[in-house]
Amino acid sequence: MRTNIELDDQLVEKAFALTGIRTKKELVNFALKELIKSRSPKDLLDLAGQIEFTEGFSTDTVRANRYVVD
Repeated sequence: MRTNIELDDQLVEKAFALTGIRTKKELVNFALKELIKSRSPKDLLDLAGQIEFTEGFSTDTVRANRYVVD
């Protein structure tokens, strides 16, 4: 789809620096894919085999220490 849009030059420059992408078209497509990926609901079955569990992990310890400041 061909579209003309006005982009914030400072945002574009920062995005180029962060991503290493060279063209505005690639940058906009990348941004759209990232937005969709981050906002789409996650299916736990898609995470199968990708999560490593720590032996001896205790949610009770995490909950008890969540407000502790070092």
